[in-house]
Amino acid sequence: MAGRAGSKLSRTRQHEVTRTDWKHGTMGQLEGQVAIITGAGTGIGREAALMFADQGAKLVLAGRRIEPLNEVVAIIEAKGGSAVAKSVDLEDGDAAAALGTWTIAEFGQVDVLVNNAGHSSHVRSIQYVGPEEWASVFKVNVEGVYRLTQSVVGSMIENGGGTVVTISSYAALHPGLLGGAAYSAAKSASYNMMRGINAELNAKGIRASTILPAEVDTPILNNRPHNPDADARATMMMPEDVAAAILLCATLPGRTVIEEIVMSPTQPRDRSIDMEVAAKAGSPNE
Repeated sequence: MAGRAGSKLSRTRQHEVTRTDWKHGTMGQLEGQVAIITGAGTGIGREAALMFADQGAKLVLAGRRIEPLNEVVAIIEAKGGSAVAKSVDLEDGDAAAALGTWTIAEFGQVDVLVNNAGHSSHVRSIQYVGPEEWASVFKVNVEGVYRLTQSVVGSMIENGGGTVVTISSYAALHPGLLGGAAYSAAKSASYNMMRGINAELNAKGIRASTILPAEVDTPILNNRPHNPDADARATMMMPEDVAAAILLCATLPGRTVIEEIVMSPTQPRDRSIDMEVAAKAGSPNE
């Protein structure tokens, strides 16, 4: 099968190639590989998609809104790359699994899966967050990750190996009001899901990496009870910082797995107002 041969070749040569510009006709580190990136229309996913394309990957870019995905595809295709946009509601587990199944049917392989799509609750406190909002956070951050990952790992094993990179959160390690009860718990679950994959499937060529970033200036911040202003966002990491970590996990030789990367802004900031507002969100006295 052509897809499998290409996948094995890319893994064999992965440690031999250097970072190059594929649009000038030289081979990138992900040349011949197929990658799925969720939440690829904005923020971290968008930056990761552009970096993966620069390394020659064929991309399936997924998210709820098709318009920003199409914009990313247009940028990639204008540079000679290959990408397709798929509108998928990752809160729907069946839709998440169908994305993986479709990609394998279309391309014959999935070499890299980036579980980047995320969702947080507006109400942060365990005292006030409602069951519907709690369930929604878990559907995107846990069930969607589980169903999509499950849909591709079998094919990865058949093809000789693969990489799963999941964007968790610093809140998984340090839960509290800033991330919120639901988000912290869900991101802890996805973090341990990746640890379980390594324990079970490393010997079969599957490596799972978890990236746990603290504050990053992305659209998910807009759902906070207190939306950080420009000065606060200026202290945060940028999407391309996390995207570079994703690329590192995906391009190291297959003999090496980065199990986790914890990332934080260098510059601290005062979060007292964030905490004060988050503590009241959803309360009767809000």
